[in-house]
Amino acid sequence: MVRLQLYNQGVFCGTQAILGELEDMGIQSLPSPSTIDRILRRNQLTHRRTGRYQAKGTPYPKLLGHALNEVQQADWVGPNYLLGGIRFYSLNVVDLATGRCGLQPSQGRDGQSVYDAFWGIWGRLGIPQNLQVDNAQEFYGSPTHPRGMGPLIRLCLHQNIDLWFIPMREPWRNGVVEKLNDHYRQRFLGKVSIAREKALPKESLKYENKHNSRYRYSKLKGRTPLQAMEVLGEKPRFPHETQPPKHPLSKPTSGKYHLVRLIRSNCRLDMFGEMFPVPKRLAYEYVVGTVDVRRQKLELFHDGLKVEEYDYTLR
Repeated sequence: MVRLQLYNQGVFCGTQAILGELEDMGIQSLPSPSTIDRILRRNQLTHRRTGRYQAKGTPYPKLLGHALNEVQQADWVGPNYLLGGIRFYSLNVVDLATGRCGLQPSQGRDGQSVYDAFWGIWGRLGIPQNLQVDNAQEFYGSPTHPRGMGPLIRLCLHQNIDLWFIPMREPWRNGVVEKLNDHYRQRFLGKVSIAREKALPKESLKYENKHNSRYRYSKLKGRTPLQAMEVLGEKPRFPHETQPPKHPLSKPTSGKYHLVRLIRSNCRLDMFGEMFPVPKRLAYEYVVGTVDVRRQKLELFHDGLKVEEYDYTLR
């Protein structure tokens, strides 16, 4: 029935959309995505719409990185394992304008590890204007304190970076770094044998340099990422300090961070688990929730226009 409702409304009606709708309905025991797939196949509900699909609602507020480090996408890959069974993670970052990547292995994803990993990459790629990530807890902080500004939020605000969180359950919105992750798994994890933990940073950096200097992409007109950077003729902005800051950072007093959300039938804006009512006309539309730290306000934008404003005291 949920699929039928979504189908008739002309919006996405696949497995992830159904799962999100069931969650919004307050269903306590949610089926797994594979269970939903089996139910759809058993009831022959896997057919696509007939005719050419017409996009509904507001276009997705996509960040377009045309200038050097205008937009970077980041994601964690792992846990991964060395030959001896030692577990590690890799923070992978890519600059949308040039395709340059940064890879930083880490033993954990705690606050200090987040600072160390980003600082190491930004020391090579430069600091971005905008950083786009998914809704993993290590990126936003604690679900019990949604207004507490987690480690990455504080790091970005202190570095004058606008941090963007993509919609929940839509990993393809971070598609560039997801593709980098696939290459990393196939060409690095799948081919490079590393037995010692001390060799991991060296081998990771070796693959990063190989990617940036030798891989050629059609979207870069056959250039390598480093060649694309030369064509732009712009200089990166690097951290002023060589050593990463110590966790925890102080609470920022200015700056903004953003959450892109698809408003579902319940007409609620989900800010890391905290719900805010939105106008009914925004159902099944993408909106941007912007936290203005200085003003302690949450601003709601739709199609580039501010439609609501809420008090948002940061804790």
